[in-house]
Amino acid sequence: MMFDPVSVTWYRRVSLVLAMACLVLMTGTLGAAEKPNILFVLVDDQSPFDLKIYNEKSSLQTPNINRLAREGMVFDTAHHMGAWVGGVCTPSRHMIMSGRTVWHIPDRGMRRLNPNGADPSRVPPNLANNTMAAVFNRAGYDTMRTCKKGNSYDAANAQFTVVRDATKRGGTDETGSAWHAEQVLEYLGDRQDRKDTDPFLIYFGFSHPHDTRDGKPELLAKYGAVNHKDKNVLPAAHPKQPVLPVNYLPAHPFHHGHPGLRDEVKVSGVWEKRDERTIRNELGREFACSENIDIQLGRVLKKLEAMGELDNTYIIYTADHGMAIGRHGLQGKQNLYEHTWRVPFIVKGPGIKAGSRAPGNIYLLDVLSTLCDLAGIPAPKTSEGTSFKPVLEGKQQTIRDAFFGVYCGGTKPGMRCVKKGDWKLIKYDVLDGKVRETQLFNLAQNPHEFIQQHHASQVRALSGSQPSKDQVNLATDPRYAKKLAEMEGLLLSEMRRLHDPYRLWDQPDDGLPKPKLISPKPRPKKNKNKS
Repeated sequence: MMFDPVSVTWYRRVSLVLAMACLVLMTGTLGAAEKPNILFVLVDDQSPFDLKIYNEKSSLQTPNINRLAREGMVFDTAHHMGAWVGGVCTPSRHMIMSGRTVWHIPDRGMRRLNPNGADPSRVPPNLANNTMAAVFNRAGYDTMRTCKKGNSYDAANAQFTVVRDATKRGGTDETGSAWHAEQVLEYLGDRQDRKDTDPFLIYFGFSHPHDTRDGKPELLAKYGAVNHKDKNVLPAAHPKQPVLPVNYLPAHPFHHGHPGLRDEVKVSGVWEKRDERTIRNELGREFACSENIDIQLGRVLKKLEAMGELDNTYIIYTADHGMAIGRHGLQGKQNLYEHTWRVPFIVKGPGIKAGSRAPGNIYLLDVLSTLCDLAGIPAPKTSEGTSFKPVLEGKQQTIRDAFFGVYCGGTKPGMRCVKKGDWKLIKYDVLDGKVRETQLFNLAQNPHEFIQQHHASQVRALSGSQPSKDQVNLATDPRYAKKLAEMEGLLLSEMRRLHDPYRLWDQPDDGLPKPKLISPKPRPKKNKNKS
């Protein structure tokens, strides 16, 4: 039997079309079978209000971060859940890695700063095997991590196939942020050389802008800052320095409850000072370090684009927590004001509408469940987070109604906050009951959480802010007594739901025993004479 060549060609074409149609039916789309890559970018100590995407008056230049925002989605309400230790980064990073809530994560090493840390009903003994890298390894991903050493979940970090951790807070390429970028670029280059087509998860962490903010000289000069090291003199004033934050105070009206806290009174260049020159110089140092992070992020994005991997990569940019640096008269990260409790959060990737924005109402602990959802793999049963993929797809604006925050790294029980809608409550019970304060804010009317001290004429003259008479702490205003009671009830409910082991002075004790804490053993002093 003879076949006409034209008929054979036609037959082959029809067969090919039918085969491709079957493939589409089986996979949904031709590209659906391809797993997306993930680049998770975590910076150390950055308030969202440092960035122009959250504060249009900021002088910080971050073109690559701005590009992510233009091409992806910005979350306006993203929080860490808090900390039971002075190094807030420790529990925050535990929560990112495990997807678990603040009282359901382990301590580092043998410490017992989290009273629930050794309770197997609160912290699963096999948790490390169900953390970010372990889960993605089992799903066929190549996993790589570079980040600072310490203040993290060591057992979870070790699950990454490639680990290149080091703390780099210097002002050179070798001692600063460029080092972390080099590790990622080298890893990507190696993949390219090996023609590795497996999907990847890269945990791209920085040691900056965490103090000491020893920025690169050219970037320090750009922001009029110097690495100030003399306690006896103030840093020089310079017109290029960032302006004071709008909610700047020369002192907080009451003690934060953590005596001798390093971040508040021992950071080189700041110490206990809160004057205009010191704070503006320190913000300049912060901005110099942040811009360098942006530069290094740009190098990695350029490499991904050159490799043809950018369009199939989800990029998440965030921080482990915010930072005060003069806001409310505070310096560190051990508070629950929005500038410190909130974090910047941007996601760019396949299917995300460019230039979109949503409240989100997410915690950092939601990251693991969301990454699993985006990759099409089951989230571990140990995860307590909620996937915010529906927000990224534009199907929802938020994933929860209420937020809970805690800081009790100092004297117990510490600080607690709760937020729902426009309303936020912060309570302080520290220094053995010497400080017991309540703050109630309507964030729609008072987004900067102005308190009475912000209304002083000398403060307004320095910060340039002009708060209205209603922009104050409303806790003692009888008009808001009902709202105060409602928020107090919500706070107690959240503390119970999340197994908070403490209670504040005006809450029922719920029969909780006073937690017995084991302080960490002092680290042996290094021999400075050792070569």
